[in-house]
Amino acid sequence: MADTLGASPDEVQFRFRTDERADHAAVTVDAFLGQTNASAVRIEPGDDARDLLPHLDRIALVEVNFPAHTDGRGYSSARVLREAGFTGEIRAVGDVLVDQLSHLRRCGFDAFAPNVLMDLAGAEAALNRWPEVYQATADGRAPIWAKRHGAQHG
Repeated sequence: MADTLGASPDEVQFRFRTDERADHAAVTVDAFLGQTNASAVRIEPGDDARDLLPHLDRIALVEVNFPAHTDGRGYSSARVLREAGFTGEIRAVGDVLVDQLSHLRRCGFDAFAPNVLMDLAGAEAALNRWPEVYQATADGRAPIWAKRHGAQHG
């Protein structure tokens, strides 16, 4: 990764959006809350994504740092933001493994900048591994029970 805080758009390996790529998140949550001109922010483990909720209208990019693949707090951050209506890019950066891709997408991540590049075939297999899901989440896929019973999900 670069010396600056956050991943540059060039470091993003996978992106599931068609809008223009946002630049790297140059500020932490604390710094973001203290200014009015930032449109990108980086969430570190221990930061509370709920602090950003009053400011979602001015955020284009939220990077969520995974310093270790075993730290799952970033999943909750993405879910909190998506459930609050955030439609901007949520980028997973750091120690992101191919086995996590499907679950990260389900929580609302739509861009990935892993420390170590992933094998494309392995990433495609991971993202397509489960054609049916059991819970409604941020990715908008209907859970199997809703398909079976015609129920609305959300």
